[in-house]
Amino acid sequence: MADLSIDFAGIKSPNPFWLASAPPTNTGDQIMRAFDAGWGGAVWKTLGNPIVNVSSRFGGIDYGNTRLMGLNNIELITDRPLDVNLREIREVKRRYPNHAVIASLMVETKEEWKEIIERAEEAGADGHELNFGCPHGMCERGMGSAVSSEPKVLLEIARWAVEFATKPVIIKLSPNVTDIVEPGEAVLESGAHAISLINTVKSIMGVDLDRMVPLPRVGSGSTNGGYCGPAVKPIALHMVGELTRHPGIAKLPISGIGGIANWRDAAEFIALGCTSVQVCTAVMHYGYRIVEDMIEGLSDFLDARGMKSVMDLRGRAASAYKNWGELDLAYRVVADINPDKCIGCQLCYVACMDGAHQCIHLPGRTEAESRKAGHTHIPKFVPERAVTAKGGATGARVPYVDEDECIGCNLCQLVCPVSGCITMKEMSSGKPHECWDDRVQNGTDFVPGGLRVTEAARAKRSS
Repeated sequence: MADLSIDFAGIKSPNPFWLASAPPTNTGDQIMRAFDAGWGGAVWKTLGNPIVNVSSRFGGIDYGNTRLMGLNNIELITDRPLDVNLREIREVKRRYPNHAVIASLMVETKEEWKEIIERAEEAGADGHELNFGCPHGMCERGMGSAVSSEPKVLLEIARWAVEFATKPVIIKLSPNVTDIVEPGEAVLESGAHAISLINTVKSIMGVDLDRMVPLPRVGSGSTNGGYCGPAVKPIALHMVGELTRHPGIAKLPISGIGGIANWRDAAEFIALGCTSVQVCTAVMHYGYRIVEDMIEGLSDFLDARGMKSVMDLRGRAASAYKNWGELDLAYRVVADINPDKCIGCQLCYVACMDGAHQCIHLPGRTEAESRKAGHTHIPKFVPERAVTAKGGATGARVPYVDEDECIGCNLCQLVCPVSGCITMKEMSSGKPHECWDDRVQNGTDFVPGGLRVTEAARAKRSS
């Protein structure tokens, strides 16, 4: 059985699954229940000078039958006294000495950072996560995401923390920046020991059209909040990928956050270079016990792949994240529709006709009927196979793909409601490997059919 334990910048944890700083880590009692359920670590709800919160605080967005595809919150850091939180940290560490307890911190002045770091360490915290990511309320006071967006400020405060701390300092970054590498480089320069990302995305959840007030509504008004949940996972993966392909930043341990709800999500973050992952929204939706499936699933995956530990998986996919210009222009896939699984719903046909490249056809049409439907290219070859769907309504036709015209965009596969019905099969293009950067280097990066001035400039350059 694979070893799930990790060493994150010197912080030991029985597994890579940590609770993110948020309502699920608001009290010691909550965190102890989470540890009993199987969580390896917890980042305490952000400590600082206690604040006053508002009611209401959360907004959710559904999609189809899926509840809470995304969650938005306008809740601030802890509203409980610092002494109470520190006393509970001490008690949690006494009862669970082998679990990771990280103190999330957010204050303003250098003197405040010194005091709160010293007091968190006295309470037994294993490390400090500096919350430079919260995008609502606190950033208006010069804290939270206001720090991530100013790398020079981030650098200075992070240096203070490194100076004051004897435990590892983790910098939590905001996704609300143009280029995540800039604050990442500031973290590296500061001497901080690790990075966590992403915090929530600045957002307005919706509008109450009866009251004409944005959501979540606080009386007659609202404000922007932090968006999280499954919908932000692609954003988080991108930002992790940007950092883990940076030669310097990649040397820092990274704790991945953003839309992680199951073991597969976690494995993807680890494969891109994360050492631990943090979970919030999924726990708010389904409770602490989701970690049981995460532990079992990741363990089984590592065993099946012959990996002995989490670190064997860490970063396996990082080098495959490239610039567009490095991608192989000769690589080709085409769609393949399985007539035995097709139900004849024709969603793929409609999507391809109106949203892609008109390469999916319906059998039994004449050329005139196909052209009237919008096809400009009529396939020379029509496959001999079933034309009506076994699993669909009587007479429902099974579409077929004009492979010569298919550009392998994946759209038909993405909209198909039947698992495994449409696959993308690799086809040899008969061309050698070539990427756009190769063309730039070889001077063959001008594609005929463009602007005359560009063509003239290229001709002049080559003459």
